Parts: sequence; C-alpha cells; structure tokens
Amino acid sequence: MKGLERLSQFVGSTFAIWVLLFAVLSFFIPSGFTWIAPYIIPLLGIIMFGMGLTLSRSDFQEVFKRPKDVAVGVMAQFTIMPLLAFLLVTIFPVSPEVAVGVILVGCCPGGTASNVMTYLSKGDTALSVSITAVSTLLAPIFTPLLVLLFASQWLPVSPGSLFLSIVNVVLIPILLGLGVKALLGNKIEAGVKALPLVSVVAIVAIVSAVVSVNQEQIAATGALIFAIVVLHNGLGYLVGYGLGKIFGMDPAKKRAVSIEVGMQNSGLGASLAAAHFNPLAAVPSAIFSVWHNISGPIIATIYRKAKEKQNRDHANNVTKAS
Repeated sequence: MKGLERLSQFVGSTFAIWVLLFAVLSFFIPSGFTWIAPYIIPLLGIIMFGMGLTLSRSDFQEVFKRPKDVAVGVMAQFTIMPLLAFLLVTIFPVSPEVAVGVILVGCCPGGTASNVMTYLSKGDTALSVSITAVSTLLAPIFTPLLVLLFASQWLPVSPGSLFLSIVNVVLIPILLGLGVKALLGNKIEAGVKALPLVSVVAIVAIVSAVVSVNQEQIAATGALIFAIVVLHNGLGYLVGYGLGKIFGMDPAKKRAVSIEVGMQNSGLGASLAAAHFNPLAAVPSAIFSVWHNISGPIIATIYRKAKEKQNRDHANNVTKAS
C-alpha cells in the first residue's frame, strides 16, 4: 500500500507532464485513444466521487465562518470566466462549436487542482477548497443558465439537459462520496491516498479521448484555440486577483480567489461538450486542461516568490528599525 501511495503522490505531483505527454500522443496516434470517448462521462463521475471522499465538514464550515469571502469567490467564479469567454469568442474568428466550447468551460466551477496551486502559492487554501466545493455544488443551477445566456446565439442550448447531466455526473457522485466517507470514516483513508493517481488517469484519459477524436480540427484551428485558452486563463488569474483587491482581501485570500477563478473544471467542460454539442466543442476544455496544469504551477511560483520577498522586506525593515 505504501508503494501505491508513493506512486500516487509522484503521479499527482507530475500531473502536467502526463496530461501534456498523452495529449501529444493522442494527437499523433489518434487511433490508439478514440476508444476512450464513450467513457468520458463515467470517468468524470469517478473524479467527482473521489472529490466527495476528500471533502470534510470543515470545508463547509468555512462558508459560515467567512460567508463574505466565499461568496466573493463563488461570484467571481460564475461571472468573470463566462464574461471573459464571451468577450474572447466575440473578438476572435472561431466556429460556433469552438465558441460554445470556450463559453462552456468558462461557465464551469473551479477545479480541484486550484486547491493544490493555492497551497503552493502560500494562499488561503481553506478558502480555495470552500469556494471549489460550493461552486461545484451550485454548478447544476448556474452552469446551464450561464451557457444558455452566453452561448445560445451560436448553437441551441438545452439548460434542462445540461442540468440533468451535471446532477448525474457531478452532484450525485459527490454526494455518494460524502456518504461513503460518513459511513466508513477512517477506514477509507488508505484508499483516499490513492485518489491522485485515479484522478490523473481519468483526466489524462478524458483529454486523450477529446484530442484523438478531434485531431484533424485541432491541426487546422488548434493554434487559435490555444491562444484563446491562454488569454482566458491568464485574464482569469489577473481579474480574479483584482476583484479580491477591490473587496479589501488580504494577499493570501487574493491569491486564492485569483487561482480559483483562473483554473476551471475542464473535465466537466469536456464531458458536457461531448455529450450535448459537437465533439469539436470539447477541444477548448481539453486544451484548457493541458494549459492550466502548466500555468498553475507558474502562477503559484510567482505568488509564492512575491510573498517571500514581502516577508524578507518586512524582516529587513524591522531589523533597521531596531
């Protein structure tokens, strides 16, 4: 079991490498990965079940301890990224499928990777986890409505169908995970330690499936989609940090909100796009999954170094004053 735990930790810490590696492999050898496509939704359900196993009462207690901070983060999640997505696909010449795909990933809740990046950035990890949990539980309501609001001019949108899909693939697995954890308690701790491995395998499989199925379209328009995804992600970090500043948050909270806004649940975006729209609509989510696992460690390092410099400057000022 220790060996499995170490393997899980290693794979989790090298997440970005595996996602990038298999995205490239599935692009050049699509026939080896197209068979995964029918399993995209069950794979996401497994990820969400794992998320339910890792949530604790304290994650939700933060909502009542700091309702304003959590509300700001959740509000930012469901306003900044959808608006940025709409702006970007309006400015850039993209197909209706790609436009809907960008908007869809922008309307998704935050991904669990944001919690890890917030921790590495020396941000407010408890706040990040609470925002992720609350925004994920609210996704069945807000994601369909936002997709209808921003994407219906490009392709027909059925908010009812999106609602049912999100309930089935997100809400029910999370609630099942919470239920299993409540029933078994500490008995599942060993299994929880292997979750990073399971999550990485599932996300890598989802990305590989989307890339392999859309290899020709990615070859033709991938550079433009990549540019839009990079702008979307980067502006999300920037505007999220600025919003935290507007609301007078301390630096640790601003870092948490920034990363929480910038990093989306791209697995959910890919699953919904594949199930409800053209397969091409899943490509922005797949590229987002690759890119935010590269940009996340970069922004976390930038924030951490800024925090360390601030601490050094403060220590030097104290020394000079004494």
